[in-house]
Amino acid sequence: MNKERQRTKVIICDSIAKIGVDMLKEHCAVDIKTGLTENQLKEIIPAYDAAVVRSATRFSEAILDSASKLKVIGRAGAGLDTIDFEAAKKRGITVVKAPKANSVAVAEHTFALMLALVRHLPRANTSLKENRWEKKNFMGTGLAGKTLGLLGFGKIARQVASRAIAFGMNVQVYQRRATPEKNKKLGIDTVDLKILFSSSDFISLHIPGRPENNNFVNAELLSFMKPTAYIINTSRGTIMDEDALLFALDKRFLAGAALDVFKIEPAIDNLLVAHEKTIVSPHIAASTDDAQQSAAITVAKQILGILFEPEHENPLGLAVIPLDKIFPHELIDPRRVENLIGKINASDVFTNPPIVVQSKDYYVVLDGATRVSAFKKLGYPHIIVQVLKDRSKYKLDTWFHAIRKIDTKILLNLLDELPEITMVKSDLKTVQADMVEHGGLCYLQTMDKTVYHIQPKGEINHLDALNKLTDIYIQASHVTRTLHDDIDILLNEFPDLTGVVAFPVFTLDQVLQITDAGNVMPAGITRSIISGRVMRLNAELEFLKSDRDIDEKNKWLYDLVMEKLSNDQARYYAEPIYLLDE
Repeated sequence: MNKERQRTKVIICDSIAKIGVDMLKEHCAVDIKTGLTENQLKEIIPAYDAAVVRSATRFSEAILDSASKLKVIGRAGAGLDTIDFEAAKKRGITVVKAPKANSVAVAEHTFALMLALVRHLPRANTSLKENRWEKKNFMGTGLAGKTLGLLGFGKIARQVASRAIAFGMNVQVYQRRATPEKNKKLGIDTVDLKILFSSSDFISLHIPGRPENNNFVNAELLSFMKPTAYIINTSRGTIMDEDALLFALDKRFLAGAALDVFKIEPAIDNLLVAHEKTIVSPHIAASTDDAQQSAAITVAKQILGILFEPEHENPLGLAVIPLDKIFPHELIDPRRVENLIGKINASDVFTNPPIVVQSKDYYVVLDGATRVSAFKKLGYPHIIVQVLKDRSKYKLDTWFHAIRKIDTKILLNLLDELPEITMVKSDLKTVQADMVEHGGLCYLQTMDKTVYHIQPKGEINHLDALNKLTDIYIQASHVTRTLHDDIDILLNEFPDLTGVVAFPVFTLDQVLQITDAGNVMPAGITRSIISGRVMRLNAELEFLKSDRDIDEKNKWLYDLVMEKLSNDQARYYAEPIYLLDE
C-alpha cells in the first residue's frame, strides 16, 4: 500500500464479512469499531474518509455534521433507512449500498416463514422434543393454488414471486408505480391495496422503511384480511402497526403472522413475539454466508472506486468495464444489432466507444446502446466505454420522428385505437403549453399541418403509454430520426412523409431514474450532444475479447491512448458531424 492510500481511513461500524474487510485493508487503514453510541461516533468520525454500516449504526444529520473528511458511507445491505440520505447528499457524501446482495437470502427466509406457518413447524418441533406425539394437532395447509399478495415489488419481492410461482401459487402485487403489463408477462396480477389485503391467502411485505411508510400496514388494511390469511414481514418493523396487528390476532381477524423485523430491536418483552399465533426470528432474513459475503464485496468495491481514481485512468475518460454492468436507457432495435454484429465480425478493431454515465454500482448507456447489445450478444466479457464525468460537456436533447410510408388516415386510426392514449387537436402556438399543463407525451403534426396533442389516459403510466405509442407507429410505418420538425423542410427530404412526432426534452436525472427503476424509454427519442467524444479508437478486438483480467485490459487501453496522444494521432472537432456508416 502506498503512503497516500495508507493515510485514507475507513471505519467499519457494524460487522461485515471478512472478505470485505480484507479488500478494504489492501488499500486503506481500517478500524473496526462496532457498538458505538451516537456521541462516541460523533467524536471519532472526523478522522475518517469512509464508513461501513449495516442495520445497527445510524448516521444522523448530527453525526454527518461532524464528518468533515467523510466522502462515502457504504451500507452492506439493501435499505438506507439508517442513514440520513438527504443530509449526506447536501454535504457531498456519497451513499452506496448492496441492493441485490441480500435479495435471495431474504426471499428464501420469507418462504421459510411461510412454510413454517402453514405446517406449524415450531409447535410441532417443540411438542416432539418434549416427548409428545401430537400428530392430529398439526394439520397443515398447502401453498399450491393459494394467492400470495406482495406489498411492493422490488428486487426481493421479485425473488419471492418467482419462488411462489414455482410452488404453484397465484401471485398479485400492489405497487405505487404500477407496471401491470410487465407484471402480466411474469404471470403476476397488479391490484389495488384493498383487493390485495382482502383476497390474498398470504401477504408478504416488501416496502422500504421510509418515514412516509411508518405504520403503512394499519388497522384498516388488516381488517380487510380473510380470517384464514397470514401476514409475513421481512422488510422493516416500522411499516407495521404492531398494536393493530396484536389486536387483529387477538380477535382472530387473521390466522397468524410471521415476523423477522420489529419497531424496536432487540424485540425483548414484545407481546407479538410471545403471541401464540406468531412465528418470529431476530432480524436474520439476510443473515446467510452468501448474502453477507456478496454485500461486503459489493460495498467494498464501491467505496474503493470512490476513494481512489483508477490506476490507469487516461485523459479521455476511456475505460474497460464488464458488459454485465452496463444497461441501456432505451429500447433497442434488434435489426440494427444484427447489422452491427456483421460489421464487428468483419473487423479486427474496436472503433467507437459508447458513452456511459455511472449510476450507483452500474453504468447507463447514453449513446451506443446498439453497440453494447451487439458485444453482449457476441459473448464479449468487457467493452471499452467513454465515461461521462463532467456533465457540463454533455447535453441531452431529443430526436423528432419522421413517420413515412403510411396513409394518414390509417396512422390516425391506429393511434385512436390505442387504449393508453388520448389525442386532442391543438396548434403549434399552444401545443407546448398544453403538454406542460396536461402532462402530455408528445405531439403529432400530420402532412396537412394538423397538430394533435397526445396524452396518457387516466392513471396510465406515462412511460408505458409512450412505449406503446412509439411501438405501434414504428411497427406500422417507416420511421426516420430527424433534427427538423418543419413539415415543409421534411417534405423536401421525404416525399413519402405522413407526419412528424415531437417529444419533450428529458433531463439526465430523469433518464437515470427510469433506468434505476428497471425501465427503458422508447428507442430513438433521446439525442446526446457530447463535447470531446472519442471515435475511431481502433483498439484490437482480440485483446478486448480475451480472458485477461480487467486491470490488465485497462493498462493496455491506457498505453494505447497515451501512445496515440503522444504521437499526435488525435484530432479534436468541436462541431457536430454526420456519420454515413451507421
